[in-house]
Amino acid sequence: MRHIIWDWNGTLADDLPTVVRCVNLSLAAIGENPIVADDYRDHYTRPVRSFYDSLLNRSVTDSEWATIDEVFHVEYARAAAQVPLALDARRAIDLVAARGGTQSILSMWWHDDLSTEVDRHGLAELMVRVDGNTRDAGETKERLLDIHLRAVGGNGAVMIGDAVDDALAAQRIGIDCIVYDGGSHHRDELEKLGAPIAGSLVEAAEMALAQP
Repeated sequence: MRHIIWDWNGTLADDLPTVVRCVNLSLAAIGENPIVADDYRDHYTRPVRSFYDSLLNRSVTDSEWATIDEVFHVEYARAAAQVPLALDARRAIDLVAARGGTQSILSMWWHDDLSTEVDRHGLAELMVRVDGNTRDAGETKERLLDIHLRAVGGNGAVMIGDAVDDALAAQRIGIDCIVYDGGSHHRDELEKLGAPIAGSLVEAAEMALAQP
């Protein structure tokens, strides 16, 4: 039986506009100029502090990073309840359920906030597990995926996420990943990964369910 591990931010949750707005508020707090979505996609990487280093073409200071981190998370928390699901997220989830697959959610977002939003969208009962970050901002997707996979069982698991970090974590843990072209990166960056790319979440679900 196939098990789908969904990423949340930028995959099931269509939060890129919110993320860019919160990045701009954090940049303004340290006296830097705003960006647009393409700038975000050009530079996005993890750990997040490295994203700001790349974006500003310099190393942010410890003091700046503390301000950035606080402003971003405060503003995102305020906006989270208005973030919609991706256009076809529910159809993709329903498709997996109809085909007899099981599903879970794994995110780098803080666990309690993630759980609140998954509940708000009525998805909790469709997931066998929902895991977010319970440690610190320096946590890695690879480590969380390893823990998550042990909890849900590794047989037949396929990850669906929008970020390079998702694909690399899956590769290192040893499971397949379908990369969703609708979130944090430009498609040409995703193509470098060598992983299958889907233009929609329904397509991603179809591809994951068809994995041998």
